[in-house]
Amino acid sequence: MSKNEYVRKPDWLKIKLNTNEHYTGLKKMMREKSLHTVCEEARCPNIHECWAERRTATFMILGDICTRACRFCAVKTGLPTELDWKEPERVADSVQLMNLKHVVVTAVSRDDLKDGGAAIFAETIRAIRRKNPFTSIEVLPSDMGGVEENLRVLMEAKPDILNHNIETVRRLTPRVRARAQYDRSLEFLRRAKEMNPTIPTKSSLMIGLGETKEEILQVMDDLRANHVDIMTIGQYLQPTKKHLKVEKYYSPAEFEELRQIALSKGFSHCEAGPLVRSSYHADEQVNAAAKHKQMLGDQKIQEA
Repeated sequence: MSKNEYVRKPDWLKIKLNTNEHYTGLKKMMREKSLHTVCEEARCPNIHECWAERRTATFMILGDICTRACRFCAVKTGLPTELDWKEPERVADSVQLMNLKHVVVTAVSRDDLKDGGAAIFAETIRAIRRKNPFTSIEVLPSDMGGVEENLRVLMEAKPDILNHNIETVRRLTPRVRARAQYDRSLEFLRRAKEMNPTIPTKSSLMIGLGETKEEILQVMDDLRANHVDIMTIGQYLQPTKKHLKVEKYYSPAEFEELRQIALSKGFSHCEAGPLVRSSYHADEQVNAAAKHKQMLGDQKIQEA
């Protein structure tokens, strides 16, 4: 593909817009509580389905300005504002108002903070638990600088799922992910599992940036070698003209093939499709992982 040539977007990437009262009500609540969502900031294609139909959202804490400038991401980059220690309680209140059974909490990268934002992440988990004891909590942090103690602070708060995205294949990581390292992300996921083997780990891969199928399969092997339980695979979509171009649009059939391969490699659950994002149908993923864990436990009992 030439430098200025764009690949035409296929029909299966058409998005159904739904701005019913659930969508507008959720948007109003987010503004009233001064909360940010990755759904809006990262221009997620599923925002209308999740907000209007499923009534779910992925909260983005630590502000809305990221210290990294990844070439795939639409979140603003710059000098972040001061920490807002009241944010965890506002998130917890919103989870309660929405009556969520499963909540995803992510954050901008905060390389300006010594702990990478771990303390506020942990306090957000605790605040949600206090007010929503029956809500499962998934966290999606950055690598927090690769500092083990930062991860430990987060894991000691005991999220129900630890999610950290590998994003792309090893070869493309320096071009796609600012300040991130492929092996550091794998180490982050491995350490999380070592700190608490009972907490499922999860990672996401976006494709369409010029990777080969062999490289995609290698990512699967690398994640499984580091004991990652759940994987999601989605199509990269260029958010603005300033971002990386799409090199290929994968068909639904190709995504289904990758999903089946991932399951055959031992992932407890794999969500794969053109519009799949890391937190897409996250409530279903945690249920599937729990069932898989129970099945393995039953097998061990039978074998004994």
